[in-house]
Amino acid sequence: MAGRNEEMKKTFIRKIFATKETPTREMIKDSFDSSEIQLDLGIEGPVSSGLVHPMSTKCHVQSLRVFVATWNVGGKSPHSGLNLDDFLQVHDPSDIYVLGFQEIVPLNAGNVLVIEDNGPAAKWLSLISQSLNGSPNGYTMNKTISTLGTKPLAPGSIKPITTTGSSLFFQKNSLKAASDFYRAESKKRLKSCNCTSEPERKHSRDSCFNCQPSDISEGDLNSLIVSEIATLSSTNEFKYSLIVSKQMVGIFLTIWIRKELTQQIGHLRTSYIRCGIMGCLGNKGCISVSISFGNTSFCFICSHLTSGEKDGDEIRRNSDVIEILKNTQFPKICKTLYSWVPEKILEHDRVIWLGDLNYRIALSYSETRKYLEENDWDALLNKDQLKIERDAGRVLKGWKEGKIYFAPTYKYSYNSDAYFGETIKSKNKRRTPAWCDRILWHGERIQQLSYLRWESQFSDHRPVCAKFLVDVLTFEGGVKR
Repeated sequence: MAGRNEEMKKTFIRKIFATKETPTREMIKDSFDSSEIQLDLGIEGPVSSGLVHPMSTKCHVQSLRVFVATWNVGGKSPHSGLNLDDFLQVHDPSDIYVLGFQEIVPLNAGNVLVIEDNGPAAKWLSLISQSLNGSPNGYTMNKTISTLGTKPLAPGSIKPITTTGSSLFFQKNSLKAASDFYRAESKKRLKSCNCTSEPERKHSRDSCFNCQPSDISEGDLNSLIVSEIATLSSTNEFKYSLIVSKQMVGIFLTIWIRKELTQQIGHLRTSYIRCGIMGCLGNKGCISVSISFGNTSFCFICSHLTSGEKDGDEIRRNSDVIEILKNTQFPKICKTLYSWVPEKILEHDRVIWLGDLNYRIALSYSETRKYLEENDWDALLNKDQLKIERDAGRVLKGWKEGKIYFAPTYKYSYNSDAYFGETIKSKNKRRTPAWCDRILWHGERIQQLSYLRWESQFSDHRPVCAKFLVDVLTFEGGVKR
């Protein structure tokens, strides 16, 4: 192994001097094929356009299991008996959970034009935490509730109550208060840039990508705080920490990570794009979250695109995608010679797009029903608008999606396994079944392990889940350890 590394090191250095260029991320990727390789470069100047420190001497490749799910819940608030264990596949746990919801509230004038109701989001957080942090030894949320109950509650704040099954629900729900609770006890904050200064970095390994200290005021710094992060308990009872939970009208994106991995997360930022009514309201659009894990940048996009199954509606959805890719802009947070943090979606190393993309099947209702009865997914997929538009290069060129082996996820009758068209007589109201709910990715070193739908009659959509194995790079000496 040592001899192989030595030969690779010499080859890598010869490439650098032969091209007379600064080594790029692609050159580094081409130069190794193992989980831990030593590169004693000792070269001044930037190593790549990404989160890499120039004097790094070791590159570690770590594989993370990332669970991603999207669910249009049809404006329904969850009930206390909704069990998410199977949905989140807690029997086969992942390192990171990225969960996106659409229509988390009804898309009425009050939620779209005034201020959205964030009570349902707080309930979803409760159910997610109950599944991810459930204990085989019988630990329940009651202990946390009683602990919180010993502290005085400010007027108008959430009031925890218990219901059947030890679920935690809230009176006068507040997403912020619920998020604070689930990120809770240490109150440690993850700011958009949580870096230490250069003198501190030299004497501490607890640094973040060697970013320069900021000269902005404390008030300005607070405006850059995009989330609070903390282990949920100082004990080992809680296994996952809430990283971020953001809502824009009916779109809700929440990310959880194994407690022991939170210290490797940095540069957390969010961006919102509104593509709804008049092109400026948030009933349609996306929430994007950018984070860094080690020296690898991630972007997660949760979207709800323009609806409709008339001819030409797919062009409007294409326009939504183009607008999201063009206009999503993450704030600049680090000013340093050696580190560059991505500001656009496609500048990230690993990108995952999830949501109700609303692309339909370009067939009549009767033709679609015929293929459905025959379980002929290939015939239907050949008429899938998203596949057609991607194959033609009109949208999401270069993105990848796993093979679909499941039935269309929309539109079902509530509390039924029957498609809506089977139970409605009016042709104007029925909808042609379609794969509206999708998960795609962009970037290298992403391997999809599964792509399936979960069977739930909760809404008129079936949720879609994917599990990925994603490689992240860590260059020793240039990251927060």
